[in-house]
Amino acid sequence: MAGHSQFKNIMHRKGAQDAKRARQFAKIIREITVSARSGLPDPASNPRLRAAIASAREVNMPKDTIERAVKKATGAGGSDDYTEVRYEGYGPYGVAVIVEGLTDNKNRTASDVRAAFSKYGGSLGETNSVSFMFTRMGVIAYSAEATSEEDMLEAAIESGAENVESSEEGHEVTCEVEQFFTVRDALETRFGEARSARLEWRPGTVVTIDDVEKARSLLKLIDVLDDNDDVQSVYANFDFPDMIAEQLSE
Repeated sequence: MAGHSQFKNIMHRKGAQDAKRARQFAKIIREITVSARSGLPDPASNPRLRAAIASAREVNMPKDTIERAVKKATGAGGSDDYTEVRYEGYGPYGVAVIVEGLTDNKNRTASDVRAAFSKYGGSLGETNSVSFMFTRMGVIAYSAEATSEEDMLEAAIESGAENVESSEEGHEVTCEVEQFFTVRDALETRFGEARSARLEWRPGTVVTIDDVEKARSLLKLIDVLDDNDDVQSVYANFDFPDMIAEQLSE
């Protein structure tokens, strides 16, 4: 019975991983669709499409899947008409949350996001109600093997980046939104394609959650939002002490 139970657990985990991967692919395909329709279908001439394709490669999306998404977006009849949306509000315990999405039905998405906030002890606010606590910036990541800390710092400064953080896990270069594509292209010319390159919201102040049950409650909200097909990214200004993070991973 133990073996059978273990097998079921393994299958359940595999099923959950497969479902998560499918949702991840669907979100990136949606971004590729919008990017391809907003400019030329050539990533060399369309920075947003190039970034979307880089995200696809980061999660090992097959090349033919990427190509089909671009062709579908730019072919006869086009594809679904998606609108960019952003929602802001407070999760439980005063945590600020920003939700970005691409949707073909704004009423449905707004209703789903509002319901998630309400269910898990939060409240959806007006636009710009929490974004003042965050900074929008470009974030470009490379593996540690890509180059040395000194070379990355030198290249980042020359390209107009604001900051570089290097560790054994890799290099992270941040820059102003307006400089994102310039910095990314300069670094890729020198070091090759980045591991990831995207625009993100980074919090200026952080709420520390030092209770494991509160942490689980907050993560439920983040997970529900992230699992929504219309949601592309979720940002929040919370942090866990190492002890809480270890308990959550058990």
